[in-house]
Amino acid sequence: MYHIERAIFDIRRGLPVILKTGDQRLLVQALEGSDSVDTLASLSGSRPSMVLTRHRLEAMGMSLKAEAASLPLHEQISESDLHRLAVAKSEASSSSTLLTGLKPAGSGERAALTLMRRALLIPAALCAEISDDQAPAIDQKLAKAELLEIDADEAARCLAGAPGMLKRVSEARIPLEEAAESRFVLFREPDGLREHVAVVIGEPERMEGPVPLRMHSACLTGDLFASLRCDCGEQLRNAVADIQAMGGGVLLYLAQEGRGIGLANKLRAYTLQDGGLDTVDADQVLGFGDDERQYAVAVDMLRALAIDKVQLLTNNPLKMQALEAGGVEVASRQALYGSVTDQNHRYLSAKANRAGHLLDEVLESRGH
Repeated sequence: MYHIERAIFDIRRGLPVILKTGDQRLLVQALEGSDSVDTLASLSGSRPSMVLTRHRLEAMGMSLKAEAASLPLHEQISESDLHRLAVAKSEASSSSTLLTGLKPAGSGERAALTLMRRALLIPAALCAEISDDQAPAIDQKLAKAELLEIDADEAARCLAGAPGMLKRVSEARIPLEEAAESRFVLFREPDGLREHVAVVIGEPERMEGPVPLRMHSACLTGDLFASLRCDCGEQLRNAVADIQAMGGGVLLYLAQEGRGIGLANKLRAYTLQDGGLDTVDADQVLGFGDDERQYAVAVDMLRALAIDKVQLLTNNPLKMQALEAGGVEVASRQALYGSVTDQNHRYLSAKANRAGHLLDEVLESRGH
């Protein structure tokens, strides 16, 4: 676990790491923040490839059955070409010459993309196989701890965090405007990247029957700055008030900004939305799926709070399924709406029509 944690931080700092799968060793670096393809080629002794997700390639008009594909990079490729391949809004026709040689990614290359996603970077990786000629120099760097080598299978599992290893760190009473008897309980994931808060309202441990629960993914722009692009802040405040009115319960404030893609990528997606894309298509252009969130952490938090049966405040069926899969009984669901405005109507419509959120009632009332 320690090596995976260090690898994530090295990746975020723009440093390469080695992924080992069988007899193959790949030198892997994030496209975001990398110096140059030539530097990686010199260090590895072989020409790098770029690994892209199926979502990214589909956004460029490519049909791909594999979850990821590897693209050999020719020596004359420019930084602007790399940008076009990884994040630019483009069609396959405009990038056809760059996509020559595309093939399904191997297990090590897929693991490289998992590292990028866990590190909250653009899911595009530069990968180069370490040549026999360069192996001694690479081994020297490993001996000096200048490079880190990790197992590709372990890297492939890192996206889910470490289920069952969440740490309960601290807590304090925090009176809220809508719920004076509240306390915050902070949990930290083992890799230290994410901290989540359980807002315990009233005394749910004394409640008979299902505990009212809201699982709320952090939204800096909406929760803190009242952004008009979404209804997150209003949902957050309505959830606190509703839970208080129901006699108490729990709000899990999860560090999963932008449906799990992180704040930097969320802002990139907003810029793409300003160019005409909806929220789902914008995420796909960046290489992400419809929803990148992981809910095992919520199950661990509920387990730590001794809660196994809930009344869930949500419009998202995936949250219900995730809790049930984790062994938490969802006795019932209660809708939770914010206001529909001119600025967030397209966003909410995309969530309903393309991501299956149960928003028909509130969208229809806006239509009238």
